[in-house]
Amino acid sequence: MTRSSTLPSRAAVAGRVVLATGGGYAVAGLATALLSLILPMPRSEAVTTATLLSFVIMVGLVVAVFAARSLRRAAAIVGGLAIVLGLALWCVAGSLPIGSSP
Repeated sequence: MTRSSTLPSRAAVAGRVVLATGGGYAVAGLATALLSLILPMPRSEAVTTATLLSFVIMVGLVVAVFAARSLRRAAAIVGGLAIVLGLALWCVAGSLPIGSSP
């Protein structure tokens, strides 16, 4: 292999690493916030459960990013999940009165 042929593959791997860490953190954070609001248990238990589940979500997203056929498809997966979770969080958080707990 020549040096020029390995540069695109190295850049693709570096892009996946950045996407998996940054995007995984963002999606796990959104999922944690959403789950802590919608889980049917006391607030402290819901936050703890959502935080523990965020580790599973992050690992699953990292696997999905590296299993995707292309970096563009991986970015679409992460972006789509972030948009869906963000919209769901916006709807749930907007429906709660300020200062009250569900």
